[in-house]
Amino acid sequence: MSISTDAGVFDAIAAGPAGGRPVLLLHGFPQTGLVWRRQIEALAAQGYRVVAPDQRGYSPGARPQRPEDYRISHLVDDVVAITEELGWATFDLVGHDWGGAVAWWTADAHPGRVRTLAVVSTPHPGALATTLRTDEDQRSRSHYMIDWRETPTTEERMLAHDAQQLRDFYAGTVPQDSADAYVRHLSQPGALTAALNWYRAGRPDGAIGVIDVPTLYVWSTDDSAFGPAAAQETERWVNGPYRFEILQGVSHWIPEEAPEPLSHLLLDHLRAHGEYSTRSENAVVDPQKR
Repeated sequence: MSISTDAGVFDAIAAGPAGGRPVLLLHGFPQTGLVWRRQIEALAAQGYRVVAPDQRGYSPGARPQRPEDYRISHLVDDVVAITEELGWATFDLVGHDWGGAVAWWTADAHPGRVRTLAVVSTPHPGALATTLRTDEDQRSRSHYMIDWRETPTTEERMLAHDAQQLRDFYAGTVPQDSADAYVRHLSQPGALTAALNWYRAGRPDGAIGVIDVPTLYVWSTDDSAFGPAAAQETERWVNGPYRFEILQGVSHWIPEEAPEPLSHLLLDHLRAHGEYSTRSENAVVDPQKR
C-alpha cells in the first residue's frame, strides 16, 4: 500500500483485518519493511492489523536530500503522520535497529498514542548514551557510526563490486532473497545516501525521558552493534511494565534470524497489555529508575 502524508508518500506492507488492533512495525538500516514479513504473517493470522512502512529515505516518495531532514524529530513526526493517515488514534509500536530508536523517541513524545512498545536490538537512547560514556566495549561497537557519518565515500564503498560490503552485513543470517531485495532497493539512485543520512543528521534536538508505556525489549547475545552494558542499562529508562528478553546465540538481525521466537514474544506482549491505558504525560517518574 501507499500512505500519503505532508512529508511524502510512504510505501508499506499491510496485512490483517481492517478492523484489527493496529500495530506499526519500523525497520532499520540497511533494510526495508520486508524485514518484518514473518512477524507480519504471525500477527495478521491472530487478527491484528499490521503495517510496516518503508521509512523516510527508503520510500522513493519520501526521500529529501538534506541530512538535516532526517533528524529524529522528523522521523517521529512521520510515525504520527502515517498513523493519522491510517486513522489510528492509538497503536502498538514495534521497531528494530534505527526503527527501534524511532520507536523509543515516539513512545517518549506521544505516550497517549502508543499503547505498547516493543523494541528489538536497540537499547533506549539514554542507556546507549550512558554506556558510550562509561563502557569501552560499547564505544568500540559504535565506532562504525562515526566512519559512516564522516566519510563521503561510504556509499561508493558499500555498493562497490556488486554491493559486496552491503551483502556482507547480511551474510549467513538474512535469507538470500531478502538480502537481494535490500541490495536492489538501496542501489536505486539516492537511496543509500538517504539511508545513511539517518546517521549524518546530527544530534537530537532535545533529551529523551523515561518511558511510561508497557515495554518489551529483545536483545541478542551475538549483536555486534549493541553490547550487554547498554542492554542491561535500558531497564533504568522504563517506568512502565517492562519485560527484557535475551536470545542466546542470535545476531543483530533478530527478525529474520529468529522469526518464530520473536513473533511469539510480540504476541505475548500484545496480549498481556491489550487493554492498557497509558498514564498521563505528567506522571511522576521514580528517580531511582533514572
